[in-house]
Amino acid sequence: MIRCLVVDDEPLALNILEDYISKIPFLQLIKATTNPIEALTMVQAGGIDLVFLDVQMPELTGIQFLKIANGKAKVILTTAYPQYALEGYELDVVDYLLKPIAFDRFFKSVQKAQGVIEPAVKAAAPAPETAPQDDFMSDFIFVKTEHKIQKVYLHDIQFIEGLKDYVSIFTSAERVITLQGMKKMEDALPPKHFIRVHKSYIVSINKIDSIERSRIFIGDKVIPVGDTYREDFFKIVDGKNI
Repeated sequence: MIRCLVVDDEPLALNILEDYISKIPFLQLIKATTNPIEALTMVQAGGIDLVFLDVQMPELTGIQFLKIANGKAKVILTTAYPQYALEGYELDVVDYLLKPIAFDRFFKSVQKAQGVIEPAVKAAAPAPETAPQDDFMSDFIFVKTEHKIQKVYLHDIQFIEGLKDYVSIFTSAERVITLQGMKKMEDALPPKHFIRVHKSYIVSINKIDSIERSRIFIGDKVIPVGDTYREDFFKIVDGKNI
């Protein structure tokens, strides 16, 4: 919405512009006033995008108003005297409306103002905060194997199988065995991408090929879904259903 102010010492002129503004969806009339001092105070305080400004007013002319306002809001001059047009344009007004103002000419003028004001407002607006990026494709864990500490990229893991005091991490290329408990392994993995489905299995949600009853298929591997984990697992599955 473009926030508007109308300044004219003639009440009839104010009424006409108020009516015209009410017909334009992207204009919001903040105030219509015959007092240019009041209007100038509002402009200097901020919050006004566009002023429809009469040139000939007894206390403060439109040209004087423009000079004092010093670009705080965009201005469309309204007057019965065409000789003021050149001076107005030199002071960077958006347009010049000659009274009596026809609605089609008014509409053309506010479209011109919209083209000036809206890009400036967007450019001045602070950039929206972006959500933290999901670094899943580059994230990894280090696991201690028999002879070394090995880096394993999370996006390579298909599933993890627990066997007594150690676990086997099955990736697309290899099996990595480490002395580790399933609970500690589960806590180390992002729950957005991995879920425990059985006391002996953690699966990568991204790697699931299909599900049949309480069995998960990942490549040639068939993994059972345990009773303790069934509800949480199928909540995730249901959330992905279409």
